[in-house]
Amino acid sequence: MNAEASTSGASAGIEIDDIQSGALHPRPAPYEGRFIFLRVDDRHAGRSLLRRLLPAIEGGFHSADPSQDAWVAVAFTYQGLRALGVPQESLDSFPRAFRQGMAARADLIGDVGESAPAHWEPPFGTADVHIALSALSPDAARLDKALERARIACRDTPGVQVIWQQEVRQLPTGRTTFGFRDGISHPNIEGLGLPGSNPREAPLKAGEFILGYPDETGNLPPMPSPDVLGRNGTYVAVRKIHTKVAAWRQYLRANTSSAREEALLAAKMVGRWPSGAPLTLTPEHDDAALGADPHRNNDFLYRENDDRGFRCPAGAHIRRTNPRDAAIIGDARMHRLIRRGTSYGPPLPEGVLEDDGADRGLVGVFIGAHIERQFEFIKAEWVNDGNFIGFPGEKDPVAGHHDGTGSATIPERPIRRRLQNLPSFVVTRGGEYCFLPGLRALRWLAELRD
Repeated sequence: MNAEASTSGASAGIEIDDIQSGALHPRPAPYEGRFIFLRVDDRHAGRSLLRRLLPAIEGGFHSADPSQDAWVAVAFTYQGLRALGVPQESLDSFPRAFRQGMAARADLIGDVGESAPAHWEPPFGTADVHIALSALSPDAARLDKALERARIACRDTPGVQVIWQQEVRQLPTGRTTFGFRDGISHPNIEGLGLPGSNPREAPLKAGEFILGYPDETGNLPPMPSPDVLGRNGTYVAVRKIHTKVAAWRQYLRANTSSAREEALLAAKMVGRWPSGAPLTLTPEHDDAALGADPHRNNDFLYRENDDRGFRCPAGAHIRRTNPRDAAIIGDARMHRLIRRGTSYGPPLPEGVLEDDGADRGLVGVFIGAHIERQFEFIKAEWVNDGNFIGFPGEKDPVAGHHDGTGSATIPERPIRRRLQNLPSFVVTRGGEYCFLPGLRALRWLAELRD
């Protein structure tokens, strides 16, 4: 752990070394990774697996540049904690959303139609998903090294089965399947010792992201019992999202008359240019140097630079999911998340407008201490409705569920433009709510007794 993180964390009382490394790190760039789901058929085997995994799970930061670290993280669904034999009194102390699971709350967060749990990829949404392992690394060699102990532990523990795996890696373009650079924005968390990506963002209280510390309300977020289980843990929403890249390109082509218009319309829907340069700072054209500069590409506010959305529309994807200081209904600081998107599958070749049938998209990880007022609120109110920005019924043009009937407003002078007949460009292939415990909590789980 670097000295700055240690000093700053200590001054704020944050026990950084007890927080799993995978909880707070920005995503490496470039990156290689893997997600693994396990089913526990015998609680004693599950605890034995944890004891074998513990040496591979580290806390805190391990270098001056945490974005270059590799890490393995382990999290549990509600059913997974039950399978390990966690006492019912402790299970009952977890929040309702976590106990119910993501599939049971699909209507609330917009997983309907072809995104409904009935169409999810097995084993998502079933009682079989118990343990979620994730590993991210800047390269394949370090990924293999980080996962080696986990492989041995899984292989040598009868009674625990690997039931799903997904490899993820940065595409050769360094962008998402839709062609946009991501992984740019990371919150500024008070006392962490790791600067956020936006120097204009006032630090957010640690309790927004880690249990056991005050949040933005000044209170401690509800924490599962006993304290050793809850403290320094957090909640993770894991989602596999299929991207309809051909449909995205077809819509852009059908609603523009030139390549330049096509690029601008895409940027208006996303809120950034493909390079990552934000529309708020460069509204007329892409700026590759700006997009590649981590000191500038997230250094902006909306009320200061673009209050009326003539540069970046209020309904654009990045402005919806992180409104910053924009004039909205509610307090944006109450709904911040740590977000990590990781790509899977092959890119659709440049210029191809027809779907090739390949499965491609992202595995998204959304981390926060409050499932309902962070992840679920953002999905229900900001992504799949527009009341908070004064456009009732309008959904996120990129991530919203539209089903061919969606609309989106783009402010322009003298007359605003209104997009019509938006299809859904993303399909949920599965999701789970997980609890990511601190290291002491992992040891407590590993040493449970019947």
